Amino acid sequence: MGGSVSCCISPGESPKILRRHVDLDECPITTTEDVSEDTGTYLQHISDRELPDELAQEANPSDHPRASTLFLNKSQTDGWYLSTMFVIVYFYLIVFFFFIVREKRKSNYLNHSSPGLLTKKFSSCSTIFIDDSTVSQPNLKSTIKCVSLAIYYHIKNRDSNHSLDIFDEKKHPLSREKVPDDYSVVDPEHKLIYRFIRTLFSSAQLTAECAIVTLVYLERLLTYAEIDICPCNWKRIVLGAILLASKVWDDQAVWNVDYCQILKDMTVEDMNEMERHFLELLQFNINVPASVYAKYYFDLRSLADDNNLSFPLEPLSNKRAQKLEAISRLCEDKYKDLSRSAMRKSVSADNLIGIRNSQAVLS
Repeated sequence: MGGSVSCCISPGESPKILRRHVDLDECPITTTEDVSEDTGTYLQHISDRELPDELAQEANPSDHPRASTLFLNKSQTDGWYLSTMFVIVYFYLIVFFFFIVREKRKSNYLNHSSPGLLTKKFSSCSTIFIDDSTVSQPNLKSTIKCVSLAIYYHIKNRDSNHSLDIFDEKKHPLSREKVPDDYSVVDPEHKLIYRFIRTLFSSAQLTAECAIVTLVYLERLLTYAEIDICPCNWKRIVLGAILLASKVWDDQAVWNVDYCQILKDMTVEDMNEMERHFLELLQFNINVPASVYAKYYFDLRSLADDNNLSFPLEPLSNKRAQKLEAISRLCEDKYKDLSRSAMRKSVSADNLIGIRNSQAVLS
């Protein structure tokens, strides 16, 4: 049986997600059964540890599937100015389309009332365009664009500049070039963020699924560590999330020394230290449920629609059509097999209606 611990800190003062380190001198130990003989430190039982708050879990989008993603909320908080401009533009568009519809009705009336050739056209195109992006196989280029846009909105609409020294680019530069004096003030553009992520993904040959997991880890870090991604730390935070996502997601992960060949002025020791701090701040929670992954994918699609970043449409080729037809036939055969097995079970159960159970005598 483990010993009980009495602490001077009330439960209401403990944070929801990030558990702070408590000084052991202020928390007297009532028994000495759980004190290590080698180090003399108190070993806390798993049963004595604090359970995460359910409300905090539901508020964390990287852990709970029903919580709204942070980047989607950041993209929708651009201020009253943009809302007012949207209303004005929307009003002028209504007026513009009103005159277009009026002129079109007038021209259609003149064409139908006067004799001549028919002006109505019928579609004779046999080409079918499909979206070459699914939740299991997203489009790489479009996904990286959406992830970089989500990071851009995180930086643009941040609440503060709270950061940590391990992610500060001034204290831990990624290259030998001199960091500008205004590196912590000027917000990076979307193209700069996209170019940075695209270089890492193309050089390391990472997949689009890894980009989605990178965004999950990034928002989990911001929530757990209670920091903000800002101009002074966005490169190292994104790099740390990519490092962790590539090792968790890909079967053949890229080593840290391989990333040093991409970022030639960065040392392996610095990269290892940053990765270790990243994992500690995540509390070693690297699990990404399928529901959370799907939520981030569809929220990225919504972000793309709101910013006119449509996923590419490709014409349906004969090879792709045959593949889709084969998949549909396979699913149809499986459905027929399941229905047949269900019918057999129901028939076998009907035969048991007239059977009576024999009586048994228990001695």
